[in-house]
Amino acid sequence: MSMTAAAETTHDPAHEPTRDAAEHPTLAHVAALAGVSSATASRVLNGSARVSPTARQQVRDAVDRLGYVRQRAARAVDRRPRSVAAVVCEPNARLFADPFYSRVLAGASAAFAEHDMPMLLAAGERPAALQRYLSSGHIDGVLLIYCRGSHPLIVTLPALGVPVTLIGRPLQVSSLPYVDADNRGGARQAVEHLARTGRRRVVTVAGPPDVAAGVDRLAGFREGLERAGLDPGPIAYGDFTRPAGVHAMTRLLDHRPNLDAVFCASDLMAVGALHALRQAGRRVPEDVALVGFDDLPLAAFTQPPLTTIKQPVEEIGAAAARQLLALMSNETYDQPPVLPTTLIKRQSA
Repeated sequence: MSMTAAAETTHDPAHEPTRDAAEHPTLAHVAALAGVSSATASRVLNGSARVSPTARQQVRDAVDRLGYVRQRAARAVDRRPRSVAAVVCEPNARLFADPFYSRVLAGASAAFAEHDMPMLLAAGERPAALQRYLSSGHIDGVLLIYCRGSHPLIVTLPALGVPVTLIGRPLQVSSLPYVDADNRGGARQAVEHLARTGRRRVVTVAGPPDVAAGVDRLAGFREGLERAGLDPGPIAYGDFTRPAGVHAMTRLLDHRPNLDAVFCASDLMAVGALHALRQAGRRVPEDVALVGFDDLPLAAFTQPPLTTIKQPVEEIGAAAARQLLALMSNETYDQPPVLPTTLIKRQSA
């Protein structure tokens, strides 16, 4: 057995936290609950690669359960925070290909600029390396943008005392502040609009099931069907991209050839669906009505122009930035975490 492996199994994993741990958790409490040594727990929190995946997950689970937060070194009273970072939890290719991210980042950057706060941009492809930099003292706060599932930075950055605000509701239960659009209500509104226009065989191209926006929009779609008294149709999943919309729409046509309406959980997937429908000889909206979600600028220039659900993207970024600034200053920023969406009617439905 290697020395690293021996260190990771020093304690009993079944050990329960004491009352003192619940009230004032320390690194030792985290290590005990995780069943690892304090050195291993520290390596996990510092982003070291010299830890097994099992031990890494055990430490993250213990941090989350105990609500552990490491106190950061005190800074000079008269020094203003240096900078913040915006981390898009997607690969670089998605970051620069999807106009949604540029819009939300523009909103956040403008709000930070009002406070003379520079904003750095990073993609979360390598969480461990990114964590080491973000927790090194160079960054005073972090925006995490649409993280999938239980992204490691959601747990480890707050544990290291780094102020964090999320853009996008966290899929797992979390105490972190977040800002998001009313994804559920917007999807429900889309289906109700389709039902009002006489559509009865409504299907959906849903978003990823490991992203809260995908989960919430699918839930809203189902609620809309139930309210309209419509039977649930087949569901195809995509990753919010145009190619995913093409593939998913083709599959839906195979499973329900007589469908007469489609709700797509993003405008890019709706553009892909529009292409697939045209290739199949289906006219929009005469044969099939189509509704997207986002109201990206391109939605007004498709043929036909896309009916969609508008989410206030720039406002989401700005609100999250203001929330983070308040958190960094230990101030209270009272705002609803969920911003309203609006149905934009065009010619596709």
